[in-house]
Amino acid sequence: MCFFKEIQKKIIDRKQISNWKLNCEKKNQTVVFTNGCFDILHYGHINYLAAAKDLGNKLIIGLNSDDSVKRLKGEERPINDINARATMLASLSMVDVVVVFKENTPENLIKEIMPNVLVKGGDYCIADIVGADFVIENGGIVKVIPYINGFSSTSLIKKL
Repeated sequence: MCFFKEIQKKIIDRKQISNWKLNCEKKNQTVVFTNGCFDILHYGHINYLAAAKDLGNKLIIGLNSDDSVKRLKGEERPINDINARATMLASLSMVDVVVVFKENTPENLIKEIMPNVLVKGGDYCIADIVGADFVIENGGIVKVIPYINGFSSTSLIKKL
């Protein structure tokens, strides 16, 4: 068995989402969704993703594509390309699936997945979370996980 190949299996194509979600439903598993750029993985991300995983059985991460990150964060970003970011996330034990989205927001992806729980970090309020209304209307819940001060990719980049 090649462990790296096992990690890579956790990075799925968007076309596979429906089957993945159906499999979770058959097993009566609670699907937790979060999203982000995850440009430089740091302690705050690990804490946040562990707390998100605690809210259900399966944690799926919607990962912004490189082009999406550039549009949101500027031409100098991302620091790590999509393959590196997806692989780092997939290597974490609490992460079950990583799927890339190209849009600026994960709204369409959230509608495809229809997660039971939608999670964002403490720098958001529920009213501002993309897809929150949709998740709530479909019987899901939205959670904001407290932000750990001093840990952000942007602040780490500024230190350099």
